Amino acid sequence: MTEKDKPSPEAIKAWARLMRVSRQLLERAEDALKEGGLPPLAWYDVLHELAEAGEGGLRPFQLIERTLFAQYNISRLLARLEADGLVEKLPVADDGRGHHIRITPKGRETRRRMWTIYGRSIEELVGAKLSSDELSTVSALLGRLRHPPTAD
Repeated sequence: MTEKDKPSPEAIKAWARLMRVSRQLLERAEDALKEGGLPPLAWYDVLHELAEAGEGGLRPFQLIERTLFAQYNISRLLARLEADGLVEKLPVADDGRGHHIRITPKGRETRRRMWTIYGRSIEELVGAKLSSDELSTVSALLGRLRHPPTAD
């Protein structure tokens, strides 16, 4: 690694702070869900994507792309969601082994209950601490770090 390839002290500080704050915020949101007797945040992410997909549901590989879970994690999570009656498997007409995953009414209700607490956590942990302009700035800066970058 050359001197030019090394991150600047500012980049190191920004990285460390981003990692710490991200972990802290997620842990606090997870704690709020747990205190409310609700499933972990990963469940919300999957239920949200399935609800957004509509009645056709999504193939497991699509969930992996949308949530960034590893294949082995999504398989276990889907099995648990199905066992709890929150999602159902539907056969794919042109693929005898494939299936779509669709959210059930119970899954929609669980997602709604989770959002009540998760949304409140977002407001308390982020929204109430930054002005509207600051939130827009943070969102824009983080959007530039995404791959591919996003303007929204």
